[in-house]
Amino acid sequence: MIQKASILEDIVYNDTNPVVSTLLNTEETKEVRIVFTENQLMKEHKAPYPIVVEVVEGKIDFGVGTERFLLEKGMLIALKANVIHDLKALDKSIVRLSLNKSDSLERPKEVLK
Repeated sequence: MIQKASILEDIVYNDTNPVVSTLLNTEETKEVRIVFTENQLMKEHKAPYPIVVEVVEGKIDFGVGTERFLLEKGMLIALKANVIHDLKALDKSIVRLSLNKSDSLERPKEVLK
């Protein structure tokens, strides 16, 4: 089965929280889009499996423990399972999150509550 999606189409911004949506759910991974307006946050959290985060548009202040990383358009960061991290959008931003197949698609949404 072939799946296709566009990370840059049908973008919806929310004034209060980042918007999390599923792009693809394949046999191996789940690809998720997170859309931020300036200064929106995803508070400290961790994933039970390794993740990869890619900044497609904008700038993200990405925290890992006590370290901070400025991630700009085109940059990626990979984390092992159970690493505490947080995100803050410095501009309007679009982020792609690659999850392990065993991870829950609802987990990133729960972080926003």
